[in-house]
Amino acid sequence: MTAGAGARIARVLKNITVYGTLLLACAVSLFPILWGLATSLKTDRAVALFPPQWLPDPATLDNYREVFPAIGGYMLNSALVAFVTIVLTLIVAAHGAYAAARGDFPFKRALLFIILATMMIPGVAILVPLYVVASKLNLFNTFTVLVVIYSTWMIPMALWLLRGFFETIPSDLEDAAIMDGCSRMGVFYRVSVPLVVPGFTAVAIVVFIFVWNEFILALSMTSSEEKRLVTVGIYYYITAYGIEWGKLMAAVCLALVPIIGGFLLLQKGFIQGMTAGSTRG
Repeated sequence: MTAGAGARIARVLKNITVYGTLLLACAVSLFPILWGLATSLKTDRAVALFPPQWLPDPATLDNYREVFPAIGGYMLNSALVAFVTIVLTLIVAAHGAYAAARGDFPFKRALLFIILATMMIPGVAILVPLYVVASKLNLFNTFTVLVVIYSTWMIPMALWLLRGFFETIPSDLEDAAIMDGCSRMGVFYRVSVPLVVPGFTAVAIVVFIFVWNEFILALSMTSSEEKRLVTVGIYYYITAYGIEWGKLMAAVCLALVPIIGGFLLLQKGFIQGMTAGSTRG
């Protein structure tokens, strides 16, 4: 066997291994989603069959028709909380990140480390204090308390990510704007902010996914049905009398639509944002 033939065989085997591994990973990841989708299209009788029926026969949309009115309202609640959280997080984190990137002040590294360390505190550890504070301030069972908690939780991550973006901006651009008579805040809003839009996109997607998927705080800080977020609404299909699998899977599939759709639409900006901030110019 020639050296060229051996190299081709090795390359083919490498490609088979790589693509085989990727296909296996995709299959493992997609199987629960596809099984849930199939279950959501089955009748209650078909769901209970053993051995299980892999494909719905007959397929029905009854589960979706039954859960959509309630789940639709929960999804609107989650979307509202996520939108306000994203706006508040970006406003606070952008200013803090710019100060961290361009400022030179005492104990800068220590403060940034402390800010990052706050993300390591598990939510369950401070759940009771948060509940007490929310009750004392009459914020329990409101969207306001969820927005404040979620924003506080995500600001450290957003600040560190955006800091990397601001550090990639050449300081010469800002110096030129200042020489033209622009103030420091003017430089921030007119020069720096437009250049870190990919970073804002990445942060917005991460915050949205976090808010949309969060369960413990949403369950603990709300009590009425009209204030439920989508994860809490899905949880209530698990009852003391059993699990309504068809309705539960229909609710889950509906809740996945905004996440998957948003990522597919913004994946280019998200990937660019997550990678660009990791390098410095």
